[in-house]
This record gives sequence, structure tokens and C-alpha cells, in this order.
Amino acid sequence: MKRSIIVGLLGISMVGIPALTGCERELSHEKQVEQSPNGTTVKEKKVTENPNGSITKTETKDSSHNP
Repeated sequence: MKRSIIVGLLGISMVGIPALTGCERELSHEKQVEQSPNGTTVKEKKVTENPNGSITKTETKDSSHNP
């Protein structure tokens, strides 16, 4: 009896976590790569909508320099 209760609770927890948290939806994604003699620059812009309806904008810039 104890074993079936534990298995049941574990099963419910595995199914319930993704249903409660949801996932974000990607609205737009842009990637721009610029190359110059002294290195490469990558700029990324991403807009996502969270499960609660809020919108998140993320901008990243990564530069690598040639020796």
C-alpha cells in the first residue's frame, strides 16, 4: 500500500510541474554578425512572451578579437 502511494505521488509530481509552469513563446529573434579586421561582433535580440502574459526583451552582444 505504501509503495503504491509513493509511486502515485511521484507520477503526479512529474506530470504537474510542466502543466503549472508553462513555457515561454518566442515572438521575434534577430541575429546580426559583423566582421572587421580586428574581430567579430555578434548581436542578438530576442522577444518572448511569458505564460503570465508579460513580454521580455533580451539583447546580447558578444565580441571576439583577433590577435
